[in-house]
Parts: sequence; structure tokens; C-alpha cells
Amino acid sequence: MPRAPAVPASGSPRHHGSCLCGAVRYDIAGELGPAYYCHCSRCRKSSGTGHAANAVMTRTQFLVRAGLDQLRSYVADNGVERLFCGTCGSPLAVGRGEHLRLRLGSLDSPLALGPQVRIFVESKAAWEAIDDDLPRHAERPAVWPPVG
Repeated sequence: MPRAPAVPASGSPRHHGSCLCGAVRYDIAGELGPAYYCHCSRCRKSSGTGHAANAVMTRTQFLVRAGLDQLRSYVADNGVERLFCGTCGSPLAVGRGEHLRLRLGSLDSPLALGPQVRIFVESKAAWEAIDDDLPRHAERPAVWPPVG
């Protein structure tokens, strides 16, 4: 479960975000890791669209500054926890253990570099067309998260 607000050791938070209704607001301490699009069926179901745009981070980077009482958690049968707003249902983060993947659509602050790779494209929705030149992986790459 996310922790209460705290002052990041590295100074000011690098990113800020919130749910659709604004009940849950968070800061991200430090830099986000690699960003990617995931086309797996679980990400499609939890995002309600053809893919999810995520960035790698640690659980300790996710600092809830408002609405901790509105933050809900669902743990799937594979042990992956999904954090979302209990009021509007906005997905905020997904993960297991100390690793989380931030749902990039929940960011309020600008992100200099968006997703740079696509994973699980073999199981993408049949109706989704991919028309960019990003590297594609049929499943999760052997080296994860992607480096460089």
C-alpha cells in the first residue's frame, strides 16, 4: 500500500499527478524509469483501452499527498496490485513488491520523454493499429526494464 506524504531525500518531487476527480494527488520522488506501452490483456482490461502507458518506479517514490483514504487497491490472482481512486476509478499505479509502474495518463506535470518501447504486442487488441517506429517485443523482453 502507498505510504503517507513525506519529503523526498533528493529534495523536491520531480513529478506530480492526480486522479480524474482530484481526490487522490501524488508526487513522484526522483526520476521515473523507462516508459513503455504495454499491450497485454491485463493492461487492456485495467486501462479500458488498447494499451497502457507506464513508467517504471519504486514503491517508495510514490508519495500520496492527498486522498490516501480514497486510494483503493486490487490484487489480481497473479499477485499484481492495482492502485486506483475509489471515487472516480482512475488507475494510478500497478505493481508487485517494491516495484511499481506509474500510469502515465495520471501525470499532471510534463514528461520530457514518453514511452520508448512496446511490449506484449503479440497479444494486442486486433483493432489496434500501431503506426510508429518504436521497438516492439512480442512479450516482455528478457532484459527488463529496458535500458537505454
